Amino acid sequence: MKKQIVITILAFAAFVLGTNNTQAQTATTTVNLILADVISIDSGAAVGGVVDFNYTTAADYNTAKSVTVAESLLITSSTNFDVKVKSNGVNFLNGSNSIPVNVLQIKAVSGGTMTGTFNTITLSNADQKLVAAADKGAKKSLSIEYSISADKASTVLLGKPVGTYTQTVTYTATAI
Repeated sequence: MKKQIVITILAFAAFVLGTNNTQAQTATTTVNLILADVISIDSGAAVGGVVDFNYTTAADYNTAKSVTVAESLLITSSTNFDVKVKSNGVNFLNGSNSIPVNVLQIKAVSGGTMTGTFNTITLSNADQKLVAAADKGAKKSLSIEYSISADKASTVLLGKPVGTYTQTVTYTATAI
């Protein structure tokens, strides 16, 4: 029994003396943040959206019309960027009937979070800068106004065969 008590005391003493001599241990890990340039147009109102201009009365053909789509585009970009716009053809089409796309003006308007130089363009099938030098950032929103002047309505639209004339408008965000 004495032997067991002595062994226990010696084990306890070794444990106590041994813990006084321990040193801290360290480990390291390298953390990498791997970044790439990104640019995207998120689902705003323009993505899959429809803008309608209704001409049903004589007054409609004698009045300027506009439709503003709030937060029409939502763009995320890691660099400054331009927003370009174009039609996918030279005419609005209704079967074999056509109306030139240049009856429509498109204007970048304030009201969103996007900054840059806002422009008004007359629609064509060539890329045109709607916004120049927009600041990088996440979900930068842009409101867009579509308009047809009273002059275009009375000289280009009036007298065309009735029906719905359609054209697709494409927006492109390009890093600068």
